[in-house]
Amino acid sequence: MKIDRDQIVDTALTILNEVGIDGLSTRQIAQRLGVQQPALYWHFKGKRALLAAMNTEMLKRSHTRRTPLAGETWQEFLRANAHSFRSALLAWRDGARVHAGTEADPSDLDTIEAQLDCLCKAGFAPGQALETLIAIGRYVVGCVLEEQADAADPPERSNLDTAAESHPNLAQAIAHYRASGHEAFFEAGLELLIGGAEATRRQLKAP
Repeated sequence: MKIDRDQIVDTALTILNEVGIDGLSTRQIAQRLGVQQPALYWHFKGKRALLAAMNTEMLKRSHTRRTPLAGETWQEFLRANAHSFRSALLAWRDGARVHAGTEADPSDLDTIEAQLDCLCKAGFAPGQALETLIAIGRYVVGCVLEEQADAADPPERSNLDTAAESHPNLAQAIAHYRASGHEAFFEAGLELLIGGAEATRRQLKAP
């Protein structure tokens, strides 16, 4: 049976949602496709290359706001892009772990250029624009990584909360954290990053 890259990636994503990244193996993929494992290596040199292709496909399917809209401010774009990226990673089991450590696919260069252009037109230097995009992107990955780990194996919280009762500020902060949840804390952190980017932009534009 002849297989192609798209079939391998699609099968790998199906298995990922079934068993997670720790359970994903080339042996399982080959069995599901009805081929021998060496057949996969004609298309991917190893699991890292396969994960990179899976990441590209995940984002292609689920990341819907990758470029600025006409008339959109840079702040609006960063928020929309971050929300879309977060949703895309959450749409797949262990999505953040699949994405971590990957680089942009060459097919994404036009998209990245459009993102940078949005920020550069607002006064960012290209280097600072890329720093901003990377900072927010890594923030999204970290938040989703924590959220997906929490969902997979919720931590024991009663001991920490009880121990914190003798520390009034910490007890109040933990209560706020518990009541807010992942999404609210994600939004708060995103606004901090955008506010920091605004401060950087103003410094660059100052005489």
